[in-house]
Formats: sequence, C-alpha cells, structure tokens
Amino acid sequence: MTDPGISVVICAYTEERWEDVLAAVSSVRAQSYPALETLLVVDHNPALTDRLAREYERTDGVRVLPNAGPRGLSAGRNTGIAAARGEVIAFLDDDAVAERDWLRRFAEGYADPRVVAVGGRTEPVWASGRRPAWFPEEFDWVVGCTYRGLPPGRVRVRNVLGGNASFRRTAFEAAGGFATGIGRDGDRRPLGCEETELCIRLARALPGAVLIVDDRAVIHHRVPAPRERFAYFRTRTYAEGLSKALVARSVGADKGLESERRYATRVLPAGVARGVRDALLGRPGGAGRAGAIVAGLLGAAGGYAVGALRARRRGTAFPAAPIRTPLPDRCPGGPPEQPRTPVPAPDAGSAHE
Repeated sequence: MTDPGISVVICAYTEERWEDVLAAVSSVRAQSYPALETLLVVDHNPALTDRLAREYERTDGVRVLPNAGPRGLSAGRNTGIAAARGEVIAFLDDDAVAERDWLRRFAEGYADPRVVAVGGRTEPVWASGRRPAWFPEEFDWVVGCTYRGLPPGRVRVRNVLGGNASFRRTAFEAAGGFATGIGRDGDRRPLGCEETELCIRLARALPGAVLIVDDRAVIHHRVPAPRERFAYFRTRTYAEGLSKALVARSVGADKGLESERRYATRVLPAGVARGVRDALLGRPGGAGRAGAIVAGLLGAAGGYAVGALRARRRGTAFPAAPIRTPLPDRCPGGPPEQPRTPVPAPDAGSAHE
C-alpha cells in the first residue's frame, strides 16, 4: 500500500463549532496528499446535519451523514467507518485544523505492511493566546493534545490518540469498531480512552500489528477558554480515571495500564521536580505546575478507584452502553452504488482476559 486512498472522518455535534468545522474541512481539502473523501458525521443534531448538507451540497468529495448509532463520539466514528470507501480511514477533531502534509505523513507510514495505525502530533491553540502558566505540558492530553512524555519522531506506540489518527480498514475488519460504552457524549462528562481500548483490542486480534506515531503529521487543536481553567482540568483528570477503569476491566490491567505506569512513575515525578526547581528560581508558574501535576494524578487515581468499583458492582466493562453496536450496511447519505460491509462490533467475550 504505497499510495493508499484515505477517507477522513470528522465528527461534529454542535452548531457552536460551526466555524471550526468549516476550518477542519478546509484543511483536509488543502492537503498535499489529497483525501479520497471527507465524511462529516453529525451526532443526533438534525439542524446541524441539514445546515452542513446545504453548505457542502455542491462540494465534491464531502459527504454529510447522521450518526447511525447511539449518541456519542464512538458511534459517530463507527458510522464514518461503515460509510468510508478508503483503504485507510483517518480521524480529525471537529475543532482542529491539519497541516498541509498531514495525510502525506500518514500515507508514508503504511508503506510498511505491518503498520495498521498511524497517529500524529496535536498542538494546542489556546483561546487566551498562550499556555496558562500553571498548566503542565505533561497533562496536555487533558485538552486533547500531545503531552510531554511521549517519545519524539516516528516511533512505535501502544495506542494512537483518536483526534489525530488513522487506521487501515482491515484493522476494523479484524478487531471491530470503537466501543460505544467508552468516550465522549457531546458536552457531558469528558470521558475518553475509546481509542486506547480499540488499539489494545487490535493488537490482540493481529499479534504482529504495528502502531506508530509520526510527529510530523501535525494538527492544531483549539482549546476554548473554559478548558484553560483548573476546574476543567480537575474534572477531566477524574473522568480519565473513570475511563481507564473501563479499559482495564475490558482488556485487563496489564495492557490497560501498561503505559500509564511509566507515565505515573517517571514522567510525572520529573515534571514535579521541574516545577519545584522553577519555583525556587523564581520562574513564573513553577509551583502551580507542580501542584497541578499532583492534583491531576490524584484526580485520575480517584476516578480509577471509583470506576473500578462501579464496574465490579455492575459486572460489565462498559456500563454506559452495550458493547455490541450494530452498524448499518450503508449509512444514510452514502452513495447507493457503493454499499459497505458492516464493520463488526467488538466481541465482548474476546475483549476480556
């Protein structure tokens, strides 16, 4: 696959991000490696679906689809997978813009037949114009961005980050789609980890599979003002702990927390040490960053403990929604001449240790 056709899926849910969505689509259409198509999947918002359909009704290569599954990002992505025609399916957040060579870097990764997923680097665009002094780079994942502690360059990873990622179609045929009991549901509690669970499940389905991140595949992700505040930071870290508990329950703690152990025992202590050093040297934000790292770790640990207890009581890995989500043979709005084979949903039995 030296020159794969790439379908790009952008999931949207609110008209408040109208200009962001238009910018995301424009960035895809400006790629040096042209996308085969861009699929805009709208999450149970008929008004936004109609408005986007009118906006792009005369634009070749852009299709607007309603989410064919339950509400939430995972089902929206599954809708895009089922409708896509590309050999590779890439995902871009609706409030992000991709640099011109984004898809080219993805395509280069698939020259190696062992590679089944390629991710990239996500840079924050702060609403205030600059990073809050107290906000540690080690926690940039809180705002959906690449964080300090990830290795630079083009490296093999356990999982890619869902807002800037791509997968071979065969990956979904082997492992199924995104589990709908994990991840975001609009503006409700900011859960996550759906891509982590999928990637671990994918590695089990295809033992020789390779997943990589190429930090030259860059997107710029908008961080709105409310997410620059400590209240969101605290909520998001707690929600991440809840999500990690679901992942660990599904795929086992060994794999589900493999990267997190290194992060918590090496990356975060080093971050605290830098913050304390900066505070002693009189540099702005040092004490705040050190304190935020400790608070973030405690918040995630607390969320994990609560999530693990809930999962044990309910006897299921994904209490929020059934893991088996039937996907349509052809999503509404898809071309009638090219129906797609349904993407299999995750197997609840094989996903557990």
